Amino acid sequence: MNNKHSIITKLAFLSVSLMVTSAYAIQGSLPQLKAALHISQTQSEYLVTTPSFAVMIFVVLSPLIQEWFHISDKKIIMAGVTIVGLAGIVPMFVDNYMTILISRLILGAGYGLYNSQAISMISVWYDGSERAQMLGWRAAAEQIGQACTLTIAGLFLSFAGWHSSFAVYFFAFLVLLFFAMRVPDDSKAQDDHVDEDSLAEELTESDQKEITKISPVVYLLVLFAFLLVVDYVGMENRFPGLSVAINGSHYTGSSMFLSLMLIGATLGGIFYGAIQKRLGFGTVYLGLGLMALSNFLFGFAGHNFALMVIGLLLIGFPLQLVSPLIFNLLPDLAPANRQPLVTSLCLIGFNFGSFFSPSIAEWTNRLLGQPTSGMGLAAPFPVYGVALIIIALIIFFATRHNAKQAQ
Repeated sequence: MNNKHSIITKLAFLSVSLMVTSAYAIQGSLPQLKAALHISQTQSEYLVTTPSFAVMIFVVLSPLIQEWFHISDKKIIMAGVTIVGLAGIVPMFVDNYMTILISRLILGAGYGLYNSQAISMISVWYDGSERAQMLGWRAAAEQIGQACTLTIAGLFLSFAGWHSSFAVYFFAFLVLLFFAMRVPDDSKAQDDHVDEDSLAEELTESDQKEITKISPVVYLLVLFAFLLVVDYVGMENRFPGLSVAINGSHYTGSSMFLSLMLIGATLGGIFYGAIQKRLGFGTVYLGLGLMALSNFLFGFAGHNFALMVIGLLLIGFPLQLVSPLIFNLLPDLAPANRQPLVTSLCLIGFNFGSFFSPSIAEWTNRLLGQPTSGMGLAAPFPVYGVALIIIALIIFFATRHNAKQAQ
């Protein structure tokens, strides 16, 4: 068995996360797709968003499929990556909109099939500070994957047209090969011949007491994930409109700043392990505090574009401090054989947050009596900042209460 602590094996574990965000790789090709297929703007955008619908479905079905057919995490991940590769390249060879849309739906099924397992497999095979570090790197790998696939697809588009931009999905087969060769087979969930039931006991830090059921705290983490992404995606969605409101209708530079957000998010993922090792659970307070600050800078910037950009660029870093922590807590809140299920629930929280973010932002505008245009687009973010501080206070007092009861 390959040594799980070697850097090559760790890279193999992380490699599958590079493709999870590749649905956005074709965003630069949408104008050409729209013209070539004679479709509307909305129809072209569905080619990017359709995979997320399938993700939400298959992230639920995936652990059930594993249970019904006794499929290991490694094999389900390999199946998912294979589907991503095959479905992703279909538009290279067809010119029919409906065929391409269906292929994108199948692409999302591939993501959903293995997304939670890519996280839970790390939780099963690693523990302590090493697990925290790996989960942080995994979050960074998603951001790096999105940036790389966007860039590569854009280069293909420039040299050979919109069909070729889908060639970026051939990268999935390289990932598949690397993952298959280097990642240990977990059919018996063994690490040095330790079975899954023993692993559940090993992974918990509370008096070596075996975890036998899913903690209700998991459902709070799902809600927490939902709220975090509502904020993050909401800021992404509203920044272009605010940029135009401040700089004039001909301003087109907002996409550059949105791309720079990935740098902050990547740094947050990379440094999560070191920060978590230093601060422990205090990492959640740092993350929520910085996210709140980002919202206040963004929401109260007014016509100060530089201040608004600082708020935008800041939010990615703390998000990637808090989101890996959610997954890092799961091994202590559910048995090892339920890790794919609870991980899937949290991923559903993230996906629903992304999907409902525009509606929640609109409802917040209405509640505040602010228009959903012009500078009114910034109205929800001070409210989100206050909500994040309230969440941090609730977590602080709840953990103190539990600590006192445990004494």
